[in-house]
Amino acid sequence: MKALNDAHKLEYEVLPEVVAKAPGRIHFAGEHSWFYKDKTISMAINLLVHVGVSKRDDGVVKIYFHQLDDRKKSNLSSIKYKKEDKWANPIKSVLYGFTSGGYTLSGMDISVYSDIMPSAGFGITSAMKAATAIAVRKLYDLNCSDSQLLQVLERGNRLFMKKQNYLSDNFAALFSKKGNLILTDYAKNTWDYVPFNFDNRKIILTDTTVPRVSVWDEELLFDPKYALLLGELKDKKNNVYGGWSYINNSADIEEILSVLSKDEQRKLVAIIREHGDVLDIREGVEKGDFFKFARAINHSHETIREFFDLSCPEIEWIVKRINELEPNLEHLRNPVTCGRLTGKGYGRCIYSIMRDIDVENYKQKLLEFEKIFGFHPVTFEVECEDGARIVV
Repeated sequence: MKALNDAHKLEYEVLPEVVAKAPGRIHFAGEHSWFYKDKTISMAINLLVHVGVSKRDDGVVKIYFHQLDDRKKSNLSSIKYKKEDKWANPIKSVLYGFTSGGYTLSGMDISVYSDIMPSAGFGITSAMKAATAIAVRKLYDLNCSDSQLLQVLERGNRLFMKKQNYLSDNFAALFSKKGNLILTDYAKNTWDYVPFNFDNRKIILTDTTVPRVSVWDEELLFDPKYALLLGELKDKKNNVYGGWSYINNSADIEEILSVLSKDEQRKLVAIIREHGDVLDIREGVEKGDFFKFARAINHSHETIREFFDLSCPEIEWIVKRINELEPNLEHLRNPVTCGRLTGKGYGRCIYSIMRDIDVENYKQKLLEFEKIFGFHPVTFEVECEDGARIVV
């Protein structure tokens, strides 16, 4: 990529020896149920991050983010997490993941080029990590398989960042394939591809720019007693993808969850609903049934709103407009559009899938939104993208 090469050369006076790129990402559903060994269905998207690397003769690591015009510096032998290095810490976590695993690196110059900032919530941070990981592996010709590369990312996330390691984020960034969704099964630590072939449909991401709607501590869900209760509600089924589903008897669900508070019950019911939505999204995509797919997406958004209380009037206004792009009442059951809140912790962004003919009307609705609420939403028209790969 010429822009990355130029930025690297201007900053470091040398061209990058290796350039890698990785895709952004949206999770269609299931991104908060991994603790229960459930599933996440995701799409890598063509909001790309490019990372260039070149070796240095010392142990210094310099990192430059072109769009931010910001620079960070560290020493490879004592690389540390720093609050002030917010955007650079994910890159440093990858270097830590390598060195803590016994891989030998030297100093290097690193440049990052991305038109989408990590704060947007479209998987840009995961893309930065993935591109850095494969670029460093290539630069030093490391004997590091894909499974070992996943361990590098996990060490960086857990030990350096002190955060959870989300396989679905890593799988989407590294292994996605154009024209496919990627479905992560946390019970098996594996992924599958689901061909995504809805013709005459556009995928639109909308950053509402509304201040983050909620600071939700998802770790409140990470309680072993919740996992045990949900385990009682799992039913083995050979004819269901993944081999199991939750029981469908509301009386049995209520009885088993009755030991919890009403608020706790609501959140676990949300996990149950989300499991069904992931399976329905997959089945709708596999069968080319857009109505089933869209109903599951809309149902998942309702779960976020009604069971997790994680929406706001501004976002609901937009989601309602998405579902009103086709005014014909018969489409209430068979929707031709769908949309859902997205982002880690459920942020300020929405993804939507709509017909080609609806895109311009949707953008006009956003102009109306800006007049009413005073926020300036930003849209991105995206499509399925391949996972991380070496460019040079």
